[in-house]
Amino acid sequence: MEFKILKTEGFIRRARLEFQNGAVELPAFMNVATAGAIKGGLSSYDLSNLGCQVMLCNAYHLALRPEDKIIKLLGGIHKFTGWNGPILTDSGGFQVFSLSIPEQISESGVWFKSHLDGRKIFMGPEESVEIQYNLGSDIVMAFDECIKNPAQKEYVKISCDRTTRWLIRCKQKYEQLHRNVPKTQVLFGINQGSTYFDLRIEHMKYIVDLNLDGYAIGGLAVGETAQEMYEVIEKIMPFAPENKPRYLMGVGTPANILECVRRGVDLFDCVMPSRNARHGHIFTSNGILNIMNLKYKLDDSPLDANCKCCVCKFYSRAYLRHLFKSKEILGLRLAVMHNLYFYNNLMAQIRISIENSCFDEFYKNNIEVLSKKIS
Repeated sequence: MEFKILKTEGFIRRARLEFQNGAVELPAFMNVATAGAIKGGLSSYDLSNLGCQVMLCNAYHLALRPEDKIIKLLGGIHKFTGWNGPILTDSGGFQVFSLSIPEQISESGVWFKSHLDGRKIFMGPEESVEIQYNLGSDIVMAFDECIKNPAQKEYVKISCDRTTRWLIRCKQKYEQLHRNVPKTQVLFGINQGSTYFDLRIEHMKYIVDLNLDGYAIGGLAVGETAQEMYEVIEKIMPFAPENKPRYLMGVGTPANILECVRRGVDLFDCVMPSRNARHGHIFTSNGILNIMNLKYKLDDSPLDANCKCCVCKFYSRAYLRHLFKSKEILGLRLAVMHNLYFYNNLMAQIRISIENSCFDEFYKNNIEVLSKKIS
């Protein structure tokens, strides 16, 4: 991986990540394909037409089904999914938060209750890194503990210290696996600390000393307010390396993205565009519309008159509403395609505004309208 900063404007960065599997123009949004596919019936071919630069898959889910070793035998995650661009694999750390048995989080790792059949599964730092090695992703995420906010400071401190020790073990396992083979993967560490500024800063300092390839901010958008999230980012950014990519995990809305680009974030991911689309919530340049509303029954206009995606080019609001009301799978697919295009195009517009030194103007023109719900 090669990271280049092309332009800065205060904390705002226009940069580029270059991998063996292609370049990523930053800031960028990563499209979430948890089990190797975008929910809503989209293929890797669809993603390339929607402006996607990075596909994000989940190590935990793929380790359970079809199993990471099977994917390795089949040529790796790129060949398996048909996606030729860069792939980031989440470590399974979020499943510590969502699926783990709390009393069984230990120094060794975590016992999970499988969401497939209820059986108990163990994962620690070494297991997570080896799974991601087998998958063959471009970016390997360190194994961490994600804590729901608000949280008791005493426990957050214990968790941060353990996450640091897990990160050291992740790095050791990563180096061991790549000792006698060409290094085609990079390792990102994850900053934790809930909403406590001192713990966040302390933890960032510790993990920066490990000289990793990139740094993520985890444990946000899990219970705290948006303003609290922004304040955390503002506090820790001065301690994040300027010459490494910065990734905010699991965030977020278009407004969240605009706010966090202002604060120096390079990479984002979130299930929101695809999940909201499957419920009929459509992101547009004029705000968010609910395609199920009766007002769209006779509306032959596109979802967004300013959008150049294939959905807006060929289909009307009335048709999409009909598909949803008729429970046709095509409705979900078209809605997801539009929303992902919208997010990827938003990132392209952000990059252009930074290049033209007018991000502040772009921010002011869009921050409120993109969050507005169209009645």
